[in-house]
Amino acid sequence: MWRKEDSKPQGAADPSPAPVASASVTPIAAAPKTPAPLAANAPAATSARGGASISQGIKIKGEVTGSEDLYVDGHVEGKLNLSNGTLTIGPNGVVKADVDAREVTVSGRVEGNITGRDKVHLLSTGQVSGEVRTERLAIEDGATLRGKVESGKVPSKLAEVRAAAAAAVAGKAAAGSSSAAD
Repeated sequence: MWRKEDSKPQGAADPSPAPVASASVTPIAAAPKTPAPLAANAPAATSARGGASISQGIKIKGEVTGSEDLYVDGHVEGKLNLSNGTLTIGPNGVVKADVDAREVTVSGRVEGNITGRDKVHLLSTGQVSGEVRTERLAIEDGATLRGKVESGKVPSKLAEVRAAAAAAVAGKAAAGSSSAAD
């Protein structure tokens, strides 16, 4: 039977690399594995699901979309759309964009329209200039909000269609009864 060792010529060197003596190699100190906190007073923006962050020195122009949580402590211009995520704007964050997310927490500055499907929370250092649409709105003392606010449960499209149809039927019935009386 053929074996691999039999196929090597007897004087051939082993092609595997020689082990390096560990005494001659000085290891470099490893950086700590835990990330540094984003800001001293930043809320826990990243949950067990994970999340992304735009730190203080970063500027983004354009459209940011995703479905995870996002912490913004830098500058963003354009559109921010988090289909199922939470957006947290840190104390150094400046957002000049239309924002759409499940939950929005503002402790920085936002110029643009905010749509928070579940909740919008303005912390004491938060400044918002623009329209806010949400089911629940929380504003802490010291926060600034300039613009239009639509808060509460948003009626579903089906309910709107039914209400419009009922109004149209009622309008036709009233018009029909007045012409019959003539």
